[in-house]
Amino acid sequence: MRQPTTRRMRRKVCRLCAERVKSIDYKDINMLRGFTTDRGKIIARRVSGNCAKHQRQVTEAIKRARNIALLPFTKT
Repeated sequence: MRQPTTRRMRRKVCRLCAERVKSIDYKDINMLRGFTTDRGKIIARRVSGNCAKHQRQVTEAIKRARNIALLPFTKT
């Protein structure tokens, strides 16, 4: 019988903390598109690797950009 192998997953580093981003602007569409799927959904924190603080700021910025039609709500 084989021994179960323990696989250690490398912890993701928050991209925004690494770049020392102070605040996230809802008008910066190119950056916000990196946190949405091609269908328009916001990428989860565990997938993107963001810390909780930056994930909240990203989510709020995406929602603001959607409301003034800078980002789509869904795929067109």
